[in-house]
Amino acid sequence: MRVHSFPPVSRRDARVLILGSMPGRASLAAQQYYAHPRNAFWLIVEALLDVPHEAPYAARLNAIVGNGIALWDVLHTCTRTGSLDSDIDLATIVPNDFPAFFAAHSRVTHVFFNGGAAARLFTRHVLPTLSDPGDALALTRLPSTSPAHASFSLAKKIEHWRVVCDALAMSVPP
Repeated sequence: MRVHSFPPVSRRDARVLILGSMPGRASLAAQQYYAHPRNAFWLIVEALLDVPHEAPYAARLNAIVGNGIALWDVLHTCTRTGSLDSDIDLATIVPNDFPAFFAAHSRVTHVFFNGGAAARLFTRHVLPTLSDPGDALALTRLPSTSPAHASFSLAKKIEHWRVVCDALAMSVPP
């Protein structure tokens, strides 16, 4: 099945970008980032930014962008048989337009990947399209928040994800 990602959630003053690979079935059905009830993303956001994971979706998005975070996916479209990243047909990948995104969001200094697939897809399909990417962006792979990545406890994931707050603190707006 051909699937399409969502537009980025961002403001022009974003300093950090968090990237997933492609929304899963639950997220696509709900038209919300990280909508699967067992995905830990919103629990991690709650721990890091003190935004209740049960808050309305719009309020959670407002809190993210209000803290200087942009949220998006590496892929714009692909064919995938299920919700897992391993279900993506690599021959069908079309990445999102990152040169345009970074041109419009020039204050982004850190990119955090929600899992290994997002990092690999970005490195393979996006990094070669960027001019001088190594000079401008710090790239960090974080443990996936997906329920399929159960080898880390929620507490361990939160511990790893705290680097997002560190990056925000380092890039405080003038």
